[in-house]
Amino acid sequence: MKYILSLCTFIFLFSCTTQKTDSKYSKIEYEAGACFGSCPIFKLTISPDRTAILEAEHFNFSKEFSKGEFSKPREGTFKGTIKEADYNKLVSLLNTLDVKSLKDNYGTRNVTDLPTSYLRINFTDGSSKNVEDYGKSGSTKLKEVYTFIEELRHNQQWAKVK
Repeated sequence: MKYILSLCTFIFLFSCTTQKTDSKYSKIEYEAGACFGSCPIFKLTISPDRTAILEAEHFNFSKEFSKGEFSKPREGTFKGTIKEADYNKLVSLLNTLDVKSLKDNYGTRNVTDLPTSYLRINFTDGSSKNVEDYGKSGSTKLKEVYTFIEELRHNQQWAKVK
């Protein structure tokens, strides 16, 4: 009985520990380009230690659209640490996406006012994958990655560095 109780306690404690996702990514970079409206323009670079740099140009923190926004200075460069749960979720999304099998380009330029997204992944094995997506027209899973990364601008703690 003592052994069964010890085994149950061990299993319980082991199941409560935080599981870390071993990342095969040495750098995750996402860049959102301009459109003819108020599309956010920024670049977010995330390292495996979860440190991140957000280079915010325009339309990242305000909900109002003004053509005068482009004449204002860029919003700034921000530094932060991605929450562990969010980083693990991002790695999981990328793993299910099978990044290396993605096409290099998505979208057609028949419509001229859509933003271009760039997903650049460096792997720990030294390889890399760059995806250019005009109008965010890639797969549903790819769009889910874009949305998740874009939300990181709003749900993390950022400190302005310049």
